[in-house]
Amino acid sequence: MSKFDRFTLTGIVMLVLLIVAPFVVAQTGWHGGLPLLTRIVIYALAVVSLDLIIGYGALVSFGHAMFFSVGGYVVAVLAYHTNMGDTIFGWEGTNSALILWPLALLACALLGLVIGYLALKTRGVQFIMITLAFAQMVYFILVSLQYYGGDDGLMMDMRNTMPGIDLDDPFAFYYLALGLLVLWVLFCRFIVNSRFGMVFQGLRQSERRAVNLGVNPLPFRLAAFVISAVGTGLAGVLWANYAEFVTPDMATWAKSGEFMAIVTLGGLGTLLGPIAGAAAFIGLEQILTIWTEHWMIVMGPILVLIALFGQQGMLGRFLKGGRHD
Repeated sequence: MSKFDRFTLTGIVMLVLLIVAPFVVAQTGWHGGLPLLTRIVIYALAVVSLDLIIGYGALVSFGHAMFFSVGGYVVAVLAYHTNMGDTIFGWEGTNSALILWPLALLACALLGLVIGYLALKTRGVQFIMITLAFAQMVYFILVSLQYYGGDDGLMMDMRNTMPGIDLDDPFAFYYLALGLLVLWVLFCRFIVNSRFGMVFQGLRQSERRAVNLGVNPLPFRLAAFVISAVGTGLAGVLWANYAEFVTPDMATWAKSGEFMAIVTLGGLGTLLGPIAGAAAFIGLEQILTIWTEHWMIVMGPILVLIALFGQQGMLGRFLKGGRHD
């Protein structure tokens, strides 16, 4: 079976499972089932975006949670001013998702452009530390915004509005998030298989060879970094509407670490693997939190064992046809 067939088959199976899952949990009467599935889909969107630069470009960002938080905060802050009847730079504001969500993604793209340009001047550990440093800066900025709740976070009085879709309906919101996840995976797949994606992956394999062929690495890596930032920001936008609450914790290094652990768990450089990783990680967290409040003591060794003995993650070996990158 070719890699294309494996990807298509796995994607169809995942999509079918995610489509029918809400109906299954509804039949069981488990009220927490649909919120859990929604959380999995939102996290999947974030980690697929992260996999784009880690799995295909070897750009290990330890600060991607900052885009998750910025996406959520832009939506929450603008909605807050609108509900309070305040103007923003003379603008009366709106609660429409068709306006607020693009603004949030634009903010993430601009932030990704600036941080990516500075961070990509370095390599290896320096790149990791710079992305971590910027994420911590964003975290402390959010903590200092006392007008917007500071360390306590900011509540949203209501979810954003969208024509033809009632975002207050849990089922409608879930399927909207799922639809956005599907579109994003297809978009990332298109990028990976495009000429741009081939050059981007070539830089991971041998930057010197690519440079000798006349390739300037910075524009390719920067474009991928910005795209990844936008996808993670979209996940933050959905999270803000899902939880109707944003906090500076969305930008912590621990959240970035969660995203990286999920990508590794599912399989680097597969796009679909991180979705399975999100389901496994959040599912294990749900089970372990019922068993003990110190669930990370158990989760930690599990992730270490997977990293040691399952180096390609849950789906990496299957989707790559047993090939090691």
